[in-house]
Amino acid sequence: MRLSLASLPRVPPGMRPGYDPPAVGVGIVHLGLGAFARAHPAVYTDDVLAAHGGDWGLCGVSQRSSTVCDQLTPQDGLYSVVERSPEGTGARIVGSVREMLLASAAPDVLAARIADPRTRIVSLTVTEKGYRHDPASGRLRRDDPELAADAEGRAPRTVVGQLAAGLDARRASGGPITVLCCDNLPRNGRMLRGLLTEFAAWRDARTGGDLAGWVDTQVAFPSTMVDRIVPATQPADRDEAARLLGLADAGTVVAEPFRQWVIEDSFAAGRPAWQDAGAILTDDVTAYEVLKLRLLNGAHSTLAYLGALAGHEFIWQAVADPSLAAVTRRLMADDAAPTVAPPDGVDVDRYRDQVLARFANPALGHRTTQVAMDGSQKLPQRLLDTARDRLAAGAEPVWVCLAVAAWMRYVVTQGADLDDPMAVQLAAAAGGADDPPAAVVRALLGVQDVFGADLAASAVFGDRVTDWLAQLHARGAAETVRAAAEAGAP
Repeated sequence: MRLSLASLPRVPPGMRPGYDPPAVGVGIVHLGLGAFARAHPAVYTDDVLAAHGGDWGLCGVSQRSSTVCDQLTPQDGLYSVVERSPEGTGARIVGSVREMLLASAAPDVLAARIADPRTRIVSLTVTEKGYRHDPASGRLRRDDPELAADAEGRAPRTVVGQLAAGLDARRASGGPITVLCCDNLPRNGRMLRGLLTEFAAWRDARTGGDLAGWVDTQVAFPSTMVDRIVPATQPADRDEAARLLGLADAGTVVAEPFRQWVIEDSFAAGRPAWQDAGAILTDDVTAYEVLKLRLLNGAHSTLAYLGALAGHEFIWQAVADPSLAAVTRRLMADDAAPTVAPPDGVDVDRYRDQVLARFANPALGHRTTQVAMDGSQKLPQRLLDTARDRLAAGAEPVWVCLAVAAWMRYVVTQGADLDDPMAVQLAAAAGGADDPPAAVVRALLGVQDVFGADLAASAVFGDRVTDWLAQLHARGAAETVRAAAEAGAP
């Protein structure tokens, strides 16, 4: 029997939602109903509904693929979160997703849902590439044909276009609203405000309206920091969920027990009491955000590229490699840590150890290739900002340069199979696998959408990346990392 409201009483009581899901009204439209959204913000909201009730249910929106809607619609929005740690596995049913919507099939319905006065928050987990912006400058890609088509008035297909259409419909009701970005981007609320205002002005030039002005005064854009490891769900995960629940669940997601959500407490129309579910509400998320992006995410990408090149399928296998773990620890301690001002009460050394312990969880099947995807969108905030700060301080970012060289080697070896929104541009720049490392570095550093102009002009940065890439090219990743770990640096 499949999970649904009708079959929910068959689930063990401790795994069921602590409230009646059908009695909950929708107050949040969430764009990007992927695994992370269901394992993170939807879980926090589920806990708040259990504690306090209220009409804070989610309308979960998939952008183009109908997969999640097909999974959850027959289940009345219910799904399980399977938490895995070395100590054991547990499961819970989440009931906070009360509606499912496929944006590409019903753009007018999405706009109407955002315009509905009962909707007070639009939240997003659409990954870095979903914003169709230049990571180096933080501006929209005006040459993106999808963005241009949305600005010219077609039924919107991009996230920024969908937001603009919904907010324009909302403008008629005059009600303020909050747009809450939950993606791994620096100052993500401020960034999204800039992108949406830029797009609205672009759209206004055609319509003669003033959406940009309304957004500026009526829409709040709090910044956030989110943290939870959520690997892609595999068939075996659904089988395990069925054993735990006693029911089939097509929407199962898997996560580690750890979770953290830091939110700038600046909302235009109210919010759930997320602090009662463990979220940190603050005036400024910057310290948490920089710590996480540069240490955790920077280390994650480093392990992904070097691990994949060394033949490791999973992140936990990469951490179990003593040399890779040592190099990653040095990246966090020598390069990243000096560039962060940690939040009050956070010990950076303890944070670093906790990060590596989380990555080492063998119960999570987090593939190196999953973490490695979309590198062009991730490198600026995860590694390159660290490099800039170290260079500005007169230091050489040795280990960041190794990570960047590993990304370049990964780009070259993946070729046409590279999973990245800039794959064609990167492949054209990188050339072939046998091209001289210096030529590859020079060409890829010339991709200013990723590296900007400053890093391409830095001889210190370019020379060190070239040295590392030459070693990866000649000796392979495993031997390069082993020698670097033993020597402390080349």
